[in-house]
Amino acid sequence: MSYVDEVLERVKAKNASEPEFLQAVEEVLDSLRPVIDANEEVYRREAILERLTEPDRQFKFRVPWVDDKGQVQVNTGYRIQFNNSIGPYKGGLRLHPSVNTGIIKFLGFEQIFKNSLTGLPIGGGKGGADFDPKGKSDREVMAFCQSFMAELCKYIGADVDVPAGDIGTGAREIGYMFGQYKKIKSVYEGVLTGKGLTYGGSLARTEATGYGLLYITQELMKCHGESMEGKTVVVSGAGNVAIYATQKAQQMGAKVVTCSDSTGWIYDPEGIDVELLKEVKEVKRARLTEYAAARKSAEYHEGRGVWSVKCDIALPCATQNELLIDDAKALVANGCKAVCEGANMPTTIDATKYLQENGVWFIGGKAANAGGVATSALEMTQNSERLSWTFEEVDSKLQQIMVSIYHNIDDAAKRYGQEGNYVMGANIAGFEKVATAMIAQGVV
Repeated sequence: MSYVDEVLERVKAKNASEPEFLQAVEEVLDSLRPVIDANEEVYRREAILERLTEPDRQFKFRVPWVDDKGQVQVNTGYRIQFNNSIGPYKGGLRLHPSVNTGIIKFLGFEQIFKNSLTGLPIGGGKGGADFDPKGKSDREVMAFCQSFMAELCKYIGADVDVPAGDIGTGAREIGYMFGQYKKIKSVYEGVLTGKGLTYGGSLARTEATGYGLLYITQELMKCHGESMEGKTVVVSGAGNVAIYATQKAQQMGAKVVTCSDSTGWIYDPEGIDVELLKEVKEVKRARLTEYAAARKSAEYHEGRGVWSVKCDIALPCATQNELLIDDAKALVANGCKAVCEGANMPTTIDATKYLQENGVWFIGGKAANAGGVATSALEMTQNSERLSWTFEEVDSKLQQIMVSIYHNIDDAAKRYGQEGNYVMGANIAGFEKVATAMIAQGVV
């Protein structure tokens, strides 16, 4: 049995109740087979794969808080520090009812390779809680965030572990957490990213994941003799990533015709009105039915359906496992040329393989949505230097990083005879840097 298969068996036996984590590990290790097989003796001796798939440490803790009615509520908080071989742990805090150990482990594992691909000195980690900020008052959100940080602050620091935002964790939540950390620790440091601009945040951080997604998509198209101009794009999601991916795509001359939320989706043949979408989602925090009500050209549909729309480029920007095998078949049948992931692992393994086998250019989330964490690392740099860069400076650095990621994953795929397999290229390019650092630092 190969080293990869041995490790996969052990991981599956040990983490049988964590399907998302197992899916992520299987996808990565399968695509690493060529590089592992070529270096099996040293990787096996150093137990690189065992060490890579086992978190350095993981914390699970109670988060009690009081709601507006005076009732005590209890949530569960998590932080998983996966690998710090190339820098401090770095990864978002997800606040959503679906959060559990398996989901945080999958996200933290993915973060190792994504962070490595940025070329910046940051390791992999992730955290969050099964708290839902939707429908809560500002005071309730503050009460939760302060209680959450009262425990989390024991394990993080500017040179140890630097959390950021994620689903459910925006500028409001980061602000409350930062204030509590500062009060408890009596230190002012860049312990969180995604902060407000008045207290150490970075310009372009809000736009970074969506913009970065389009910078790498544009480079992909360019290297295949195509441009973004005149292309029809379908986007899922209506949160931060989807909004700014839509904005940048339309700045590049493409037309984005869909968006979605947890209850339904919009088809707007005239192109999504980004300012209206921001008003509905960022200001009113309302459902997409309000977008449709305010725009005559828009059609609202209940449930799923974004991937049934004819397009040139598909950008899944919502959540994990949202693009299924039947969706992949619909995209191929409709002539889709490229799929680039704005969310973390939004495409199932069978759907990914179908897209690749049918000639669709596919870039997975580790590479395609790395713009967010890259800009978070740029925020860390600004905090360390006590400087604030202009929007244009940050945006320029982001674009350079995303273009470099494309060429690094393309080169890695070619080196192992897998030209065009950007999933394999991303995993190999991310892995090689981390494995080299792990070996250099000894058995720790």
